[in-house]
Amino acid sequence: MRDPEKTIGNIVDKQTVSFLGSVDEEGFPNIKAMLQPRKREGIRTFYFTTNTSSMRVAQFRENDRSCIYFCDRRFFKGVMLKGTIEVLTDPASKELIWLPGDTMYYKEGVTDPDYCVLKFTAFSGRYYSGFKSEDFSVE
Repeated sequence: MRDPEKTIGNIVDKQTVSFLGSVDEEGFPNIKAMLQPRKREGIRTFYFTTNTSSMRVAQFRENDRSCIYFCDRRFFKGVMLKGTIEVLTDPASKELIWLPGDTMYYKEGVTDPDYCVLKFTAFSGRYYSGFKSEDFSVE
């Protein structure tokens, strides 16, 4: 892969669903389908919305290790990014990715206490394409 940021960025931007991994209290992996990230900075930082009261947020507060996976089903390509997750509840972070239609999920708007931001920061990844896999670092 010549340009990981471009190759991976293209896969990420074309998907409407992503898969987010957490670790439960017994040390087992948990995977959840999520809407695509609301914002990304290269292939290092991704921002998602979720409910503060969710099981996933509780897991991330106990163990910040995580992964996200994006799959291009049409061309049978995929990428997993490993990293850590922060649960952000400060007003600036919440405003950063808020969309007007979010009131459907968070009735009190951007200040809803059940609305938070998950900030994923990648440090490495694994790319699959053409029947082979390739590890890479994220800088």
